[in-house]
This record gives sequence, C-alpha cells and structure tokens, in this order.
Amino acid sequence: MTRIAERTVLFADLRGSTALFERLGNAEATSVITHTVNTLGTSVAQRGGQVVKTLGDGLMAVFELPAPAVAAAALMHEALENLVQRGSAHGASTGLRGLRLQVALARGEIVEMGGDCFGDAVNVAARLLDHAGDNETLVTEEVYAGLARVDQARFRSLDWMHLRGRAEPVHVHLLGGKRQAGDIAAATAFGAALMPTSEPEGIRLTWLRTSRLISSDRLPVVLGRSPQSAFCVDDARVSRQHARLDWQGGVFSLTDLSINGTFVCFSHADEVASLKRGTCTLHGSGVIGLGAPPSDPKSAAVKFEVVRFGDTQPHGVDA
Repeated sequence: MTRIAERTVLFADLRGSTALFERLGNAEATSVITHTVNTLGTSVAQRGGQVVKTLGDGLMAVFELPAPAVAAAALMHEALENLVQRGSAHGASTGLRGLRLQVALARGEIVEMGGDCFGDAVNVAARLLDHAGDNETLVTEEVYAGLARVDQARFRSLDWMHLRGRAEPVHVHLLGGKRQAGDIAAATAFGAALMPTSEPEGIRLTWLRTSRLISSDRLPVVLGRSPQSAFCVDDARVSRQHARLDWQGGVFSLTDLSINGTFVCFSHADEVASLKRGTCTLHGSGVIGLGAPPSDPKSAAVKFEVVRFGDTQPHGVDA
C-alpha cells in the first residue's frame, strides 16, 4: 500500500565501529554494533516513532511530529553514553569507548511504500548527516519550526548549508549538548582563549591560489573536495565534506567531519591538534591539514588567520 504523509525523518549513524572490528574481531564486534543499534531503535519506539530500516551501524526512522523525533535523538545520545560508561566499567575495549553518534532530522512530505520511505525529506536528512560532528544532532528549519519555544531554545542556528546533490541550500540548526572531554581539551590546546578580549570579526582561509576572508556572520562554511563546499579543496585526501567552520560563543570552531582526519597546527607551536570527529577552537593563525598533518608535504594544507576587519582591507570579505 502506498501512502503520502507529512513526516519527520531521522537518520542516525555510529562512528568508530571500524576500531571495534579491529580490536574485537568480526563476530564480537558485529554483536556489539547490532546491540547498540537495537538500543537506539528502542529510543525511537519510546517516543512513538517507527524504525523504517537499520543501515549496518545506523538506522532510519520516521515520526509524525518534530518534538518526539528530537526527544528520541536526545535519548539516543544518552543511551549510547550509558552503554559506553557501562562498558568502560567492565573493562570493555577502547573501541567501544570510541563510539560516537551523529543524528540528522528533516521534515516534509514523504511516500511510504513497501515498508520503505522516499521523498525530499528523506534525501535531506540523509545528506545532512554528512555535516554532523561527533555526538551532534542537526535539524532543518522545518523541524525547528515545529517545536515549542522552550525546545527551540536548546538549538543554535548554523545558517544555510549546501547539501550534496541538492541545488537549494538548507537552513540548519544544531541541538545543544555536552561537549566531549576530548573536544574541550582540543579547544583549549596551546593556550587557546575561549573568551577573547576583543571579538574577532572574520577568518582568512588560503589554499594554493585561493584566498577568502569570511565574516563571522557568513558561517558556518564547509571545507571539502565537493564543488558544492563553501571552501573547495580539490585534493584526493580530502573528503567531500571534510570539516565545518563555525562561529560560536565569540570564537571560531573547526569540526572534523572526515574519514582521514583534520589536523591543526598553530603558529609558534610545535604540537599538532589531531581532530578525529572532534572540535578545535581556532585563534591567531596557523595551518589546517585536511587528511594529513600539515607537516606532510603531500597534505592539503589550508592556512588560516583570525582577523578584525579594521586591521585588513575590506575588498576580500565575503558579501
């Protein structure tokens, strides 16, 4: 039976499962991943949603309304955190402790047919997942608009994003939550000041002959190999959507979205911050290595400089 209905579509994906197979072996790792995905599915059922299908180390679900879908996403993050904590208490593999969850939601008219769902909202939610960092939940404007004000207050706008295979950009919101300990360590590495004495207004990115000065009100932008990325770096080591640059709390933050990793080296510092689906605060100047450390001569190295427009010429600023 075919049915057309307005639904909220949720995609969830586990990261870090590769390490489980390496450390635990195929049989045990498969059991752990299956149990974890089933636990995520329980969160869907608890909020009245329906799991449409599981996708290896992830799942797709649909909800009638946005609020239960967002509540289910929050439950998923809590459920994974509880699993990891219980596993750590029993001496489980570090592979289990390395599991991370990305969730994306979109809303619109879908076609339910043969136990599956199709439509623009399905495609948007699936593509939006590419832009989610570790333990993040991203939602479209249509989902956000369907929430009560008290729930909307838990989100911050990431503005418009271009999604792979879609001509029109999508307005995206990020669900607030706790940062992971590793993210905090990376954000404060090398003496980074989380509360700058005077607010920067832009950041300059330079790769080969490409140089752009991006104002904070034009963020977020995605760095990646895809021609649709706001800052395109056409290199084999770079993922299509490799990293996301945000403006949050008066600072610029860089979130790794890739397979090969993102590496940050600040000027006048010998150490390199390695982001594995984590976040780092950018300050001063330095180099971002996409897919390999900046010291690797074959890496795609993007120079960055946090600037104030009063200190530079305005002609290079994005409109």
